Amino acid sequence: MSKKKSNRAVVDGWLVLDKPVGLTSTQAVSRLKRIYNAQKAGHAGTLDPLASGILPVAFGEATKTVPFVQDGEKAYRFTVRWGAETNTDDSDGQVAHTSDARPARAEIETLLPQFIGDILQTPPQFSAIKIAGERAYDLAREGEVVELKARAVTIHSLSIESSTPDETQFFMECGKGAYVRAIARDLGRLMGCYGHVTALRRTRVGPFVEDDSFTLDEIETQNMAAEALLSVEAGLTELPCVVVDRDTAARLRRGGSVILRGRDAPAGGVAYAACGGVPIAFGEVVEGALEPSRVFNLPF
Repeated sequence: MSKKKSNRAVVDGWLVLDKPVGLTSTQAVSRLKRIYNAQKAGHAGTLDPLASGILPVAFGEATKTVPFVQDGEKAYRFTVRWGAETNTDDSDGQVAHTSDARPARAEIETLLPQFIGDILQTPPQFSAIKIAGERAYDLAREGEVVELKARAVTIHSLSIESSTPDETQFFMECGKGAYVRAIARDLGRLMGCYGHVTALRRTRVGPFVEDDSFTLDEIETQNMAAEALLSVEAGLTELPCVVVDRDTAARLRRGGSVILRGRDAPAGGVAYAACGGVPIAFGEVVEGALEPSRVFNLPF
C-alpha cells in the first residue's frame, strides 16, 4: 500500500514571532504551521502563556539550527509585585506567603550584584524541567512536593528600569536556563517582602531581537507572511562561517570532512559552511578540518 503524499508545502526558514500573552508556545507554532501549510516546524525556547515577546520558530531545514538559537543569549523585561509569593512565582498561581513590607529602590539595588554573574539558581516548582521523566509542572499540579536542585546559570546584567513601593520593573540579560520567576522569588525572600512576576516580555533570543519580529495579526491578516520569513542561515549567524566552492560543498553534503585554509579559518569549535549564501553543513573544526555533523538539504 503506497504512502499517502502530504499536501503540505516545503517551507525552510525562520520566523520571529512576537507572541501575545495567553498563548502557549506550542499553540503559537501550530497556528504558524497552519498559516504556512508547513510540513515541519518547531520553536527555540518556550515562553510561558503569561509572557509575551520573541518566540523564534523554525520551519523545515531551519529546525536543524534550533539548538544554536536556543543556546544563545536571552534578554527579558519583567515586572515584580512585592508583598506576595505564589506557588508558581507568577500571577497565575496561588498565594503562598504574604508580607506588609515593601522594599525601597535603594535596598533592591544593593542586592542586585548577588544575582549577577555565574550563580546557583533553583528553578521554580512549576517549570518544564524533567524529574524521572516527568515535567516538574505536571508533578506540582498533581500536588506532589517538587524538589529541584540548584543549577549554575549566568546572568550578564540585571537592572531596575522603574520602581514604586508595590512594583519594580527590571531588565535582564542572561544565558541559557535562567528563570526570571526565580529572580523574583529569591529577591523577595532575601528582603523579607516576598515577590512574584506579573508581566514578562522576552526581547532577545540568540541572534533574534524585537526588530526582527512580527505579530500573528501581521502574518494572518496583513499579508506579511512572505516578508516575515527569514533564511535558514539566520539561525547560524552567531557561528563562524566558512565559505566553500561547489565541489567542497558536494563533499560536505556526502559527509566528508574538508581542510580549512586561509587566515580567517576557525581554529576549533563549531562552524558552518556556506556556498553562494546557502548553508551546506555544520560541525566541529578538528585539527584544521571541518567535520560535518549535520547537512542541509537546500539547493545551491
